Amino acid sequence: MFDSIIEVLKGFAVDSGVAQFFAEGGWKNLVMIGIACVLIYLAIRHKFEPLLLLPIAFGMLLSNLPISGLMHMEFFEGGAVNMSEIIAHGGLFDWLYLGVKFGIYPPLIFLGVGAMTDFSSLIANPKTILLGAAAQIGIFATFIMAILFGFAPEEAASIGIIGGADGPTAILVTKELAPELLGAIAVAAYSYMALVPIIQPPIMKALTTEKERKIRMDSLRPVSKLEKILFPIVVTIVVILIIPDAAPLVGMLMLGNLAKECGVVDRISKTAQNELMNIITIFLGLTVGATAKADNFLSPKTLLIIGMGLAAFCIATATGVLFGKLMCLLTRGKINPLIGSAGVSAVPMAARVSNTVGQEADPGNFLLMHAMGPNVAGVIGSAVAAGVFLNMFG
Repeated sequence: MFDSIIEVLKGFAVDSGVAQFFAEGGWKNLVMIGIACVLIYLAIRHKFEPLLLLPIAFGMLLSNLPISGLMHMEFFEGGAVNMSEIIAHGGLFDWLYLGVKFGIYPPLIFLGVGAMTDFSSLIANPKTILLGAAAQIGIFATFIMAILFGFAPEEAASIGIIGGADGPTAILVTKELAPELLGAIAVAAYSYMALVPIIQPPIMKALTTEKERKIRMDSLRPVSKLEKILFPIVVTIVVILIIPDAAPLVGMLMLGNLAKECGVVDRISKTAQNELMNIITIFLGLTVGATAKADNFLSPKTLLIIGMGLAAFCIATATGVLFGKLMCLLTRGKINPLIGSAGVSAVPMAARVSNTVGQEADPGNFLLMHAMGPNVAGVIGSAVAAGVFLNMFG
C-alpha cells in the first residue's frame, strides 16, 4: 500500500510542471518567468504603459509555465495556420492569437485610437506634419542598419518599425513579415513607448540650446467642425490611393476619428474608445506576450533586436528634434524644436514630454497643444511606413 502511494506521488512529481524546470533547458523558462515578473512590477509600480504592459507580461508568464498548454507556436510555423491542430489540441491563447495572425486586432486598436484623438492641432498648424514625417527616418535608418547586421529584409522591416513607437503597427508588420520575431519586437516596442519620459529628454536637451527650449509659440487658431469632419475623409482617400497597404491602419484610424467628430454616432464612438478598445487590448496583450517563449526569446538575436529597437527610437527622436531646429531657423524662431521629438507617435506621452522639457527651461511655456500636431502626424506616419514595408515585402 505504502509503495503504491510512493509510486503515485513520484508519477505526479514527474508529470508536474515543477519537474520540467529540472529538464534540459528548463532554466530558460525560469528566466522568462523572472522577466515577466519584472515587467509586471514596472507596469504596476511605475505605471509604464500598464494597460498593455501588464497583459503582455502576464501572457509571457503563463506561456512560460511548463506544460500549461495555453500556446503552441508550432501551430503557426512558417507563417501558416494549422487550423486542424488548433481545433483538436489548441489552447486558449492559440484561439486568441488568431486575431493577431489574421491582422484583426491592430486595426481595431487604431479604430479606438482614432476615436480618442483630436487632430485639431495638426489641422491648425499643418506644417507640423513635416515633423511627424521627419521622425519616421528612425524607422528606415534602422531598417538599413538591420540589413547590414545580416537580417533578412522582412526581419529588418519589422525591427525598423519599432522606431515608430506604435505597438499595434509594429505587431501588424511583424506578424506579416517575420512572425517568429513577434514576441521580441512587441516587448521592445511597448517597453520603449513606456520609457519615453526617460529616453527622450537627454536627447532633446543634447540637441537644443536653452534659448531654443524657451521659445514660446503663437496660440493655435480655432478649428471648425467642418474641417474636423473633412480631415479624416481627405486623409483616408489621399493616403490609401498612394499606399493601398496602409488601408487597414489608416482606414480604421480615420473611421474612429470621423465617428468622434461628426457628432451623430456617439454610441459607436464611445464603444470604440472604451469597451472595444479595452477588450482588444486584453486579447492583444495576452497573445503577444504568450509568443515570447523561452526557446525563441532567449537568444543573442533577440538582444540585438532589442538594442536596434532602442537605436530606432533614439534616431527617430533625434531626427524629429533636428528637423524642428531647421524649421525654427526657417521661421525665424517661431517653432520650438522640442515639439519635433513628439513625432515618434507615442500619443500623448511624447507630446507631454515635449511640454515638460520646455517648462523646465521656462515654467510659463506651454507646448502641449503644439506638440500634439507632430504627435498625431507620427501616428499617421508610422501607419504609412508600415504600408510601405508591407507593399515592398508582404
